[in-house]
Amino acid sequence: MAAAHVLVFPWPVQGHINCMLHFATGLLRAGLHVTFLHSDHTLPAAGDDDDDALAAASPRLRYASIPDGLPDGHPRHAGAAVRLMESVQTQSSAYRSLLAELARGDGDGGGFPPVTCVVADGLLPFAVDVAEELGVPALSFRTASACSFLAYLSVPRLFELGELPFPAGGDLDEPVRGVPGMESFLRRRDLPGQCRNCTELQNDPLLEMVIDFTARSRNARALVLNTAASIERAALDHIARNMRDVFAVGPLHVMSPAPAAALASQWREDDGCMAWLDGQADRSVVYVSLGSLTVISPEQFTEFLSGLVAADHPFLWVLRPDMVTARLQHADLQEAVAAAAAGDSKARVVRWAPQRDVLRHRAVGCFLTHAGWNSTLEAAVEGVPTVCWPFFVDQQINSRLVGAVWRTGLDMKDVCDAAVLARMVREAMESGEIRASAQALSQQLGRDVADGGSSATEFKRLVAFIEQLSTTAQNGGCSDGG
Repeated sequence: MAAAHVLVFPWPVQGHINCMLHFATGLLRAGLHVTFLHSDHTLPAAGDDDDDALAAASPRLRYASIPDGLPDGHPRHAGAAVRLMESVQTQSSAYRSLLAELARGDGDGGGFPPVTCVVADGLLPFAVDVAEELGVPALSFRTASACSFLAYLSVPRLFELGELPFPAGGDLDEPVRGVPGMESFLRRRDLPGQCRNCTELQNDPLLEMVIDFTARSRNARALVLNTAASIERAALDHIARNMRDVFAVGPLHVMSPAPAAALASQWREDDGCMAWLDGQADRSVVYVSLGSLTVISPEQFTEFLSGLVAADHPFLWVLRPDMVTARLQHADLQEAVAAAAAGDSKARVVRWAPQRDVLRHRAVGCFLTHAGWNSTLEAAVEGVPTVCWPFFVDQQINSRLVGAVWRTGLDMKDVCDAAVLARMVREAMESGEIRASAQALSQQLGRDVADGGSSATEFKRLVAFIEQLSTTAQNGGCSDGG
């Protein structure tokens, strides 16, 4: 019987690609073949370091690509999320043709067996549907937290219960009771931001799409989540009642890290920031990064800068070239920071940073983050206290987990004020209680990913599940794998 061969298909943005590259690395280590499906826009060029890194790591990996439906010059940041979601869905015919060819083992196989299973990003539900139509069993993979997935799954129920829409002028700190397992901590302001303005399910395109995609995960053979049962057990239990099977296999960047050179990045990492950190005292530096999609206004930039200076700690700030609206030049932003911080010794500005290396550096004392799930997990693994300024979608719930459930940091949502930022940064840097909680969570996650831990055990169960599905598919059967 031929070996299992998995087509891994992420939504074509940096955070999703990198999370699923770690997942693909785990499959490769387990002995499976992997075809990693990029968009034409994100596909590494032949000969690039990132292309070579994974190929060198395993002869059982190859890349393929299909269009994402957008022109080359189209911005692929948070403001274009809806357009990208819509355009990718239009590429189902290109995906169908490629998958049909790979499932037959046609074309330039390079010694690869036919594709026997698909693991597709949960924001690409058509990929699951098409695979099943072609007789290839398919799983859904969500790169977000289990709590945020459950919240999206519960939005229709929130409308039925009258918890949505919010009343005009209503208190955003009012508890939300309709998301099971989260009644003790969830507030209106912790739901995805689109919930604040919607009067019905259909009047916000982004919310409508993500709710639909979340519900369609029920069609997959299983749902895979980059989380650990120890940190989201209640949410996972409630999700499991709605899915055919659920696998909590994270944090993947620890359990099966892809080679650093293989990870997707629109911007070259500034390794010089590590030497700058080497010159700082232990736990003295505030690391600031709002991820690969967040955009802020010039006014918000000014509040952030003023707050960081007032906090009176050295800071390393990731300022992407496309991050501040009004198209301010990156050099101007750097100059403004240097002037306000009285020189390079107190502040360092980079376009992009090797985040995992930064977070584990002895000089970093806290992380000011957008609370994207990848960043949230990376900080949790390293035991770094966080100050969360969520931007959109799942980040609102992630920041609540940090501030109210794990108590490993502070939740600064809905505020962009220099004085508040300075106060929260100082508290995160100086609080022994927050640091102790962050260290305890780090130790727990370390146990989860160690051999015999809950996440490591779940990953082995997932590999066995995929192998069983693949065997059944090769034999022309129709098993759920359970």
